[in-house]
Amino acid sequence: MKHLFTIALLAVFVIAASFTLNPGKPWPVPEKAAKTPNPVKVDASSLSAGKAIWSQHCSSCHGKSGMGDGSKAAQLKTQPEDLSTAAMQSQSDGSMFYKVSEGREDMPSFKKKIPDAEEIWSVINYMRTFKKK
Repeated sequence: MKHLFTIALLAVFVIAASFTLNPGKPWPVPEKAAKTPNPVKVDASSLSAGKAIWSQHCSSCHGKSGMGDGSKAAQLKTQPEDLSTAAMQSQSDGSMFYKVSEGREDMPSFKKKIPDAEEIWSVINYMRTFKKK
């Protein structure tokens, strides 16, 4: 029994260490996409639209404030990114648009669910409000 407990404890340690040492694999974005500027002006209308779309499509995994703590996050194979971090906020709008549109693994593609590109750009504007305080 003691041996089984030791093995279980070691397994938990190895899994935890793997997440700490390798928090996520890089997500390359084509240069053209990364350099694409956001054509939607940041204003009350855009932020309101982005928030509504966020609430409908994104918050269940990424959480209300973009911290990766949504109600479905624990069910995923990979932890959703904390969008409030400096690393995430330093990405270009074009990179964020590409990732939302194309998806990868647990992150679904939203180009069919949100076919209006202007709406995705409004979500990007709203995501910019998720900054660590």
